[in-house]
Amino acid sequence: MKIKFTVLSLSLLIITACGTEQPEPITNNSWEQVQQMGEGVVTLAYVPSDGFSYVDEDGRLTGVTIELVRDFVDYVNVQYGMSVSIDYQPIESFSTFYETVRDASGGVFGVANVTITEERKEEIAFSPPYMTNIATLITHNEIPEISDFDEIGSAFSGLEALAFEGTLHQDRLEAIIEEHLPDAEMEFAHSNNEIIERVSSGNNYFAYVDIYNYWRAANDDAPLQRHSAGDEASEQFGIVMPLNSDWHHIVERFFEDEGGYLNTDRYRYLMETHLGEELAELLLE
Repeated sequence: MKIKFTVLSLSLLIITACGTEQPEPITNNSWEQVQQMGEGVVTLAYVPSDGFSYVDEDGRLTGVTIELVRDFVDYVNVQYGMSVSIDYQPIESFSTFYETVRDASGGVFGVANVTITEERKEEIAFSPPYMTNIATLITHNEIPEISDFDEIGSAFSGLEALAFEGTLHQDRLEAIIEEHLPDAEMEFAHSNNEIIERVSSGNNYFAYVDIYNYWRAANDDAPLQRHSAGDEASEQFGIVMPLNSDWHHIVERFFEDEGGYLNTDRYRYLMETHLGEELAELLLE
């Protein structure tokens, strides 16, 4: 009996050790390697998101940020005579996505509408911004819209905060709890869609989402209340890369060439096609 227990314990120890083993950091061809070989592969990590990185009805991966990176790779192939392809890596968790790109090396890019901040610039590299965002405070529409931020303490009494873990929205909600709702708890969702669904399902939560998430949900008649007094319009999103990536200056050139990529008809087309004309107009202002 003692021998059986020892063997079993050893087996469990081995399984546990294997299960906790950290995956190898992602790496792919650096710009220097691509120049030397005339070809290569880059990795595109992304968090699935309606309008930005999603699978359409035909089973094709598409969206504003997916097509943006494809346009960049096409630019490299045409302008520099290279043959570069993309390896796509979907990652559901934002924090896992962020850590994956941060710890990667070489030709690895990430799109998850990551807000450019000075703190993050110490860990990852950013492209020039491709979009300005409005962070929007929402509840179920049974909660009347507040006219001033200081009304949150009474208007949101009894509600819990709901956050997409690892995002700046979590930081905003933590600040609200600390200043206005010290008894409120924080719960976590695994996607923006889950946040929309849970806030829409009843008068239980307050949350921050990006304006496009609210806009699309509202157009689908989701019972949401936008509290514009809590809007923050200072965010800019960028493509992210490992801090030591040598692709950064090529990405900058892509954004700046021929009057700027964001000023092209192609970029407007992507925004209008995947987000709708009204929302695209709001975000392109």
